[in-house]
Amino acid sequence: MATAASPAPTPSSSSPCPASPAPTSSRSGPSPTPSGWGTSASANSSPRCSSSLWRKRGTRYPRTAFSAKDLISFNPPVMEGLDAQLAKSKHLAKRVDQDMDGFPQAQGPSTNHWFNSKSSKKIPLTAVTSVIDGLKRLYIEKLKPLEVTYKFNDFVSPLLTNSDFDAKPMVMLLGQYSTGKTTFIKHLLKTSYPGAHIGPEPTTDRFVVVMSGPDERTIPGNTLAVQADMPFSGLTTFGTSFLSKFECSQMPHPLLEHITFVDTPGVLSGEKQRTQRSYEFTGVTSWFAAKCDLILLLFDPHKLDISDEFKRVIGSLRGHDDKIRVVLNKADQIDTQQLMRVYGALMWSLGKVLNTPEVSRVYIGSFNDKPVKESAVGPIGKELFEKEQDDLLSDLKDIPKKACDRRINEFVKRARAAKIHAYIIGHLKNQMPTMMGKAKAQQKLIDNLEGEFAKVQREHHLP
Repeated sequence: MATAASPAPTPSSSSPCPASPAPTSSRSGPSPTPSGWGTSASANSSPRCSSSLWRKRGTRYPRTAFSAKDLISFNPPVMEGLDAQLAKSKHLAKRVDQDMDGFPQAQGPSTNHWFNSKSSKKIPLTAVTSVIDGLKRLYIEKLKPLEVTYKFNDFVSPLLTNSDFDAKPMVMLLGQYSTGKTTFIKHLLKTSYPGAHIGPEPTTDRFVVVMSGPDERTIPGNTLAVQADMPFSGLTTFGTSFLSKFECSQMPHPLLEHITFVDTPGVLSGEKQRTQRSYEFTGVTSWFAAKCDLILLLFDPHKLDISDEFKRVIGSLRGHDDKIRVVLNKADQIDTQQLMRVYGALMWSLGKVLNTPEVSRVYIGSFNDKPVKESAVGPIGKELFEKEQDDLLSDLKDIPKKACDRRINEFVKRARAAKIHAYIIGHLKNQMPTMMGKAKAQQKLIDNLEGEFAKVQREHHLP
């Protein structure tokens, strides 16, 4: 009696491959073929499933495991996000094909992270957004603690504030009285500033800072020295007598938005030198010279003599030789032959005072609102004055462009000075005894300061 054929196995929906039938024995003959199992099922069977069914623990299974009907009803598990991943891979492949055709190659995600100029990260609050901010941060974190530790502000220069870094470039004018300092500022501004007095006698008897402001007004020196947004707090060391001779003149002007001018009293000469000022004039000019970006020394053709006070003032500018420019003003008051002789006499006088092998740049002209006297100088002299005036104006226009470089230069000079000061103070402190005899050792060090400075120079290889 023939046995009924067993039904076909039903594949499980939870397993990726259907259940395998019972293995066939190699001793018996060919296994009976169940109903509906044919050789055509091998073409529709999954290669992965067939491979797993063929070999399992060394047992061999038939290649035709399922019928076409069973494979049609088979429901494999769904992979979420597969379509999006395939579309992305096709898009990348398309971009690569374009690059191979000559288009610029697309950077991968990791390359964009390093070379993209617009970073997705937010800039922290401690980041530096400009050179001035970087100098502020370096001073507060590095240089200021050194200056406070070794009392640099008591010996050399007061501590810097934010207003010292944010101040506009300054131009200081120096010269004897009636050499045209105030007129020079008025000529550049094309108007007069508050508090300006012009005359043949010594009219400017105080230091006047001409700067930009919302309206025309004059600020006294005592008020100016305590304002946090003004870089003049260091002038308090010169006393109240100087602050009473110091003021600020503010006015709205496009040129003053980029440059600040410092008008100074006329340098005394002759019998006036015997009258002592109520403040240290050379100390004040030295303080302003360190802050200014350009220093103009104005001379009159009729006042070429350099007085003792003027010589001390020029000596106080030592160390700022790169900022000094010489202006021979009112040159149209003499003829061409006299101008040649005056120019030679001026260079001879400067050579005795400046003590530098380099020749100073001298600008010749008449810097006022009046037209040049062509009858005195002739057409050649008029053309010369115009070229000299253009050169000086171009030099003034370059000041705002070079202000950032000047700030860095002054910062480096201050850092070197603070470093040398720290070496000297540290050396002198090490020479002091710990217990007894401090007064005697201190007096000995004071009497031999030059020798101690030489020791510090040799020890630390200082220039």
